[in-house]
Amino acid sequence: MTILKKFFVKASPTTLLVYGYLLFLILAGLLLSLPVSQKTDIDWIDTLFMAASTVSTTGLITAQPGLDYTFFGQIVILLIIQIGGLGYMTFGSLILISLKAKMSKDSLKSSLQVSKKEFAFPKDFKPSEFLQKMVVFTFIVELLGAIGLYIFFIQSGEASPVWFAIFHSVSAFCTAGFSLMATNFEAYQVDVGVNIIISVLSLLGAIGFIVMIDIWDILKDPKKPLHFTTKVILKVTFALLIFATLFIGFTDQFLLQLPANERWMIAFFQVMSASTTVGFNTYNIAEIHIASLFVLYFLMFIGASPTGTGGGLKTTSLAALIGIVRSTLKLRKRISLDDKQLPLDKLQLAASSFIGASALFFVAVLVLLLSEDAPFDWIVFEVLSALGTVGLSMGLTSQLSDFGKFFIMLLMFIGRLGVLTFGIFLSLNERESNDEEKEELIL
Repeated sequence: MTILKKFFVKASPTTLLVYGYLLFLILAGLLLSLPVSQKTDIDWIDTLFMAASTVSTTGLITAQPGLDYTFFGQIVILLIIQIGGLGYMTFGSLILISLKAKMSKDSLKSSLQVSKKEFAFPKDFKPSEFLQKMVVFTFIVELLGAIGLYIFFIQSGEASPVWFAIFHSVSAFCTAGFSLMATNFEAYQVDVGVNIIISVLSLLGAIGFIVMIDIWDILKDPKKPLHFTTKVILKVTFALLIFATLFIGFTDQFLLQLPANERWMIAFFQVMSASTTVGFNTYNIAEIHIASLFVLYFLMFIGASPTGTGGGLKTTSLAALIGIVRSTLKLRKRISLDDKQLPLDKLQLAASSFIGASALFFVAVLVLLLSEDAPFDWIVFEVLSALGTVGLSMGLTSQLSDFGKFFIMLLMFIGRLGVLTFGIFLSLNERESNDEEKEELIL
């Protein structure tokens, strides 16, 4: 016990996260391999694949949650998604905070540091208060989402509307993309109510807790300004949603054959799914035009926002990179975004995360091109989906070789931890400047 305590206190947050998620993965695999969890005989590698996908909240599957797992197994999947979405150390920190466990201050501090590593906090946020708000907000949103889905699932005649509503509400908010339906949400392609609820849940989860808590605080005190990070997240998120939806809705040759209302609903849902990394689909991705796929590639690579439940490079990293390009083109010595100066060291980290993710993407595609007999666009899509913890697939997941499954598992694990590792504060000290103001931006 003393050795574990010393390790917990002295280990870096990154080390604790890596080992913690590995242990979480092993535990998830053991629970999903229990006979009581499986309705059909599932191969061990597929069980491990499902465990990796649930822990990373990716949503890529080699077995059907609604067909191959018992009700107990589905509960296990849901719990893993919930914990994976919020972060296992976040739950640990909340327990320590709420119960005021009898432990040294160093142990408590170490636990909070891991949560701060997993979820970047603005400098004026108190970690303990932030975490408590985050969990309360999560369960309120998921409850409201489940109530809304229950109403529409009853109307559509689902056999288990209560369980379906709960499962898909949690899966949507945690941007996991796991569905109890064999064809995901394709049966609800033109159901306005279900489309809206799933989209809202996914966007709330992907936008991030900083934005939600920031907006909530402003509702209580209208005089309080929005954090710079919140402004950037909202601008980038909705700009990507609008541009991508318009592009796909106006250009996709397959969707253009559908009635206008169906076309725009389908276009928006697929765009929302890729950008929030939720991974649900109402349309067969393999049937979408290649130009639309290219847009989805970009959206999956960028992903969601910091302190949210989604994956990807992050919208704030994209904003920082845009700031670098704009300032360079204008021959400015200092990098700025919306007239806010950004520090060089943090910009280097943002650029490094982009280069690192790009390099990993290139290597991953190359490896799978050698190991798998599949079309190039399918492989690119699968790699981006795994790295961004998205969960969308063109049909390659179930056809992967054993090596391919192991490799995609690795990508999902790196995608989950990579977001945490590269997720950093881009905070700026408030110092006076003649023409620019420094503020914080979280990546």
